[in-house]
Amino acid sequence: MQHTPDGRATLTTAERAIDARFRAGLARLPRHGPAGWLTEFVVFGLKQAWACVFGAAMLAIICAAHLWYPDDATVARNDVLTVAAVAIQVAMVAGRLETLRELRVIVLFHLVGTVMELFKTHIGSWTYEPDGVLRLGGVPLFSGFMYAAVGSYLVRVNRLFDLRFRRYPRRWLTALVATAIYLNFFANHYLPDVRWLLIAVVALVFGRCVMHFRIFRARWRMPLLLAFVLVAFFIWLAENIATWSNAWLYPSQLDGWHPVSLTKLASWFLLMIISVVLVTWISPPQPPDDDRQPPRDTDGTAPGAVPVGQRERRRSSLDQFSPGGSSTAG
Repeated sequence: MQHTPDGRATLTTAERAIDARFRAGLARLPRHGPAGWLTEFVVFGLKQAWACVFGAAMLAIICAAHLWYPDDATVARNDVLTVAAVAIQVAMVAGRLETLRELRVIVLFHLVGTVMELFKTHIGSWTYEPDGVLRLGGVPLFSGFMYAAVGSYLVRVNRLFDLRFRRYPRRWLTALVATAIYLNFFANHYLPDVRWLLIAVVALVFGRCVMHFRIFRARWRMPLLLAFVLVAFFIWLAENIATWSNAWLYPSQLDGWHPVSLTKLASWFLLMIISVVLVTWISPPQPPDDDRQPPRDTDGTAPGAVPVGQRERRRSSLDQFSPGGSSTAG
């Protein structure tokens, strides 16, 4: 991943080539009306699928191992899953779908998740099959890659949708909130669980923040808290697939699988905050372009500024030919 001078993430080399090819075809589609909206919707789905490629590959391998891996195989299923997870990560970097800079934060996700896994399995919050040699205590090493998949999604979605944030809270404040959330995942077994208080704090800290994102031609916006909830919901869906595949099981699922309780959404929502804070380590949140304050000349205008009337005429002329347009939705 490259960065512009102001710190914004840009597409990798492989992604720029793919993006150019898709744009060449999509640019010929209608700009307005139902067809224009459908184009935005399809591109949104494609970008989300591309951002989820690490997690989707992990889930596919977990499901395949559950359905077809022989019970009497010499190598334990958990060890095969670990080797497959490492292979996916190597392929992501070798294929220039992730960079070494991004890999650092993904490895940090892996470490943070594995530490929590060691504690939670020791307490008995969930369990893994007790086989294989690639494990730490009761935790097979592939489990950390499930947390890494969340990190991979977040760093990729940040650049694919060119995320910008209006009224993003101070990063030191978000770091304090994330630390309190992480500690509560451990302390709630010995002290009162304050997750609902922490959710209220998150709502207070992030409540005014609005996320701006580009799909194809238009920029859209939504409350950042809503984005957190939506991502947490889809992680919950992925967790249901993983537990159905016996990747891990909660105590209530040991006698027979059933969907994970919706109350787990609160945990995934809070995990989102930890994840977002870690991502801001390599990709500091950027404001929308119209929030940036350019330097001013002595007469109060930006250097090289075009008079308003001329600027409007120029913008009108450019909009007739620009394939990206200049509309903003939402």
